[in-house]
Amino acid sequence: MACKDGNKHLMDNGKYVRYTPEQVEALERLYHECPKPSSIRRQQLIRECPILSNIEPRQIKVWFQNRRCREKQRKESFRLQGVNRKLTAMNKLLMEENDRLQKQVSHLVYENGYFRQNTQNATKDTSCDSVVTSGQHNMTSQHPPRDASPAGLLSIAEETLAEFLSKATGTAVEWVQMPGMKPGPDSIGIVAISHGCTGVAARACGLVGLEPTRVAEILKDRPLWFRDCRAVDIVNVLPTANGGTIELLYMQLYAPTTLAPARDFWLLRYTSVVEDGSLVICERSLKNTQNGPSMPPVPHFVRADMLPSGYLIRPCEGGGSIIHIVDHMDLEPWSVPEVLRPLYESPMVLAQKTTMAALRHLRQISHEVSQPNVTGWGRRPAALRALSQRLSRGFNEALNGFTDEGWTMMGNDGVDDVTILVNSSPDKLMGLNLSFGNGFPSVSNAVLCAKASMLLQNVPPAILLRFLREHRSEWADHNMDAYTAAAIKVGPCSLTGSRVGNYGGQVILPLAHTIEHEEFLEVIKLDGVAHSPEEMMARELFLLQLCSGMDENAIGTCAELIFAPIDASFADDAPLLPSGFRIIPLESGKESSSPNRTLDLASALDIGPTGNRASSDNAGNSGCVRSVMTIAFEFAYESHMQENVACMARQYVRSIISSVQRVALALSPSNLSSHAGLRSPLGTPEAQTLAHWICNSYRCYLGVELLKSNTEGKESVLKSLWHHSDAVLCCTLKAMPVFTFSNQAGLDMLETTLVALQDISLEKIFDDNGRKTLFSEFPQIIQQGFACLQGGICLSSMGRPVSYERAVAWKVLNDEQNAHCICFMFVNWSFV
Repeated sequence: MACKDGNKHLMDNGKYVRYTPEQVEALERLYHECPKPSSIRRQQLIRECPILSNIEPRQIKVWFQNRRCREKQRKESFRLQGVNRKLTAMNKLLMEENDRLQKQVSHLVYENGYFRQNTQNATKDTSCDSVVTSGQHNMTSQHPPRDASPAGLLSIAEETLAEFLSKATGTAVEWVQMPGMKPGPDSIGIVAISHGCTGVAARACGLVGLEPTRVAEILKDRPLWFRDCRAVDIVNVLPTANGGTIELLYMQLYAPTTLAPARDFWLLRYTSVVEDGSLVICERSLKNTQNGPSMPPVPHFVRADMLPSGYLIRPCEGGGSIIHIVDHMDLEPWSVPEVLRPLYESPMVLAQKTTMAALRHLRQISHEVSQPNVTGWGRRPAALRALSQRLSRGFNEALNGFTDEGWTMMGNDGVDDVTILVNSSPDKLMGLNLSFGNGFPSVSNAVLCAKASMLLQNVPPAILLRFLREHRSEWADHNMDAYTAAAIKVGPCSLTGSRVGNYGGQVILPLAHTIEHEEFLEVIKLDGVAHSPEEMMARELFLLQLCSGMDENAIGTCAELIFAPIDASFADDAPLLPSGFRIIPLESGKESSSPNRTLDLASALDIGPTGNRASSDNAGNSGCVRSVMTIAFEFAYESHMQENVACMARQYVRSIISSVQRVALALSPSNLSSHAGLRSPLGTPEAQTLAHWICNSYRCYLGVELLKSNTEGKESVLKSLWHHSDAVLCCTLKAMPVFTFSNQAGLDMLETTLVALQDISLEKIFDDNGRKTLFSEFPQIIQQGFACLQGGICLSSMGRPVSYERAVAWKVLNDEQNAHCICFMFVNWSFV
């Protein structure tokens, strides 16, 4: 139906009739109430509005069609205008970046010619005043001495501003594009890292839909967006004659792992407006060589050096801001073990943790401002961000265990693999003495933290984290979860040993995620958890969980899984005792790992031993990946039970370490290669054979082709089946059928991998109605060979409901025409 003017309508005889303003007003009123009214509602409207009595229902139907068409065009026009503004601003950024690169090329060409000339002159000149000594003469004209007076600080600030601008828009640092980052209208921006400079540096340029003053206000509050920032204390503030401000700051950063000390900075921050109206915030460390104000060393912290860094914020045409971010630091890598030094010497790590974190936070707030503040569970975005911040901060506090927060170290049991810290300060316990809904009072008056770190070899952090998130039963103990949630008075007899794997089911309830889906906040409901063996009824347990770093393609980012037990009421100010895992990549091989490394199709097929037929194409594709995992678990307890709880916590963390090592070994490509062969999912002969059987059996029983395209050869059949839009899954012909094969759509529907697919039984994914239908149709599948099931609801491995339009089941026959398995195809499925 073509979209026509809202005040005219095409009659059957081809003539137009105009609507009166009163009629249009009545129709618009109804449209805002119901954009797509039913025929009954349209007839009711005619009866209720006398001014519409001369209009036929069909005319009103067409008016609403045209109105919806215009609304759709308006929204599309608004969207395209927004995209155009983004592209215009991004084009401006790219042109500036191109100019900067041309200047850098010219600068390098000039330097090359200069050094060539000096080299030629040095070969002819035998005097001692060679090119080396001439360079030393130039070095003597360094920064003049400064002092702590306002004039001296302003001199340092102006110098910092000039150096920062030369990095942000000039050629002071040789920038190279961040691997995996491509600019575009929907990208985070233009991200670059340093090459061959002192320390590590990262630079980002991007667009945010916030005004410059708001951007500056957010960026100055570093602890809100920089998760590693413990505190920023403003020691002094000095106004300048040009309307700017100079601030003296002391900043502390958390240590990311138990194997390294924390960092601190003594900084000067200068805020001013430059000639073109741009707002600039620049920072640098104050050193003794500048004769400025000093800050004595602080115990347990390593003083790091921030070279001129900061933010250049310019207003953007049409609203918003264009922002340039530069972070340049010397993190003193000498102070950490050699194995951890890549973490402090990598500009990619700095870019992910600091530079891109600032840009992501700005984009997130801009998105929340532009979108309605309607989120899951009735929480506002700011409240959810605060919960995420509390989880991360609580985990960092437990991990670092600073003495000024009340933490003290307990002696070990002869083995120093697990460190035990205790804290009985009132600030730590504030809000923990509550009565929980399980009927037991919370009488804990102290908190204990058990923490440890371990090195992992050849397992990508994202894969390991996904496994820990989706398969909690492989490492967690439900008794410990129940204990941490209840924090009840316990005696030695009830502190049973850890039984990893003795666990009820879990359901992941999504709560919020960032706009780029790099971080998820969710509630985990654990079923079948009992606080003691004597309890007849199992109790539900809820965890608030923060998950990040599950993207394997994000280079330099760490993976975190942090969770804390919560009460069923789940108040915004609920007490949190976070525990969890942090996996930090130290280095990686030349070739990035495949996202589907664990999805070996042959691993789930009962066709025969696969042997050691590893594909030569993948023999060298598993570059060495090293990472450090840090584990920290917190427990509330009564002070007189300290020794018992410490023993229990130490044993529990050791059992988790053992479980993680076992899981990491199973996920390691080298282990897969030595046992079942590391092959491409589309390259195993057994999987190709099964795909051929599936398609042939479908054609035999239903008389139509399963795959629309005319594919020839087993490999192309498997490839088409793997990418089929509907979920295709195979299960065994046993009393308790379990899944053995799935295409990509099926794995997405069940939210699992092929490695974990065998743990899912057929009846587990159906609801009650689905199970009844399946049991009634199963004899028909066996006798007739196929059956068509009506649409319904099934459940993913995470407990999420999935609706499907219909399902088809058929027997899969092998080459001898014997039944090999049963195949299910779920048509037009989607998450509810």
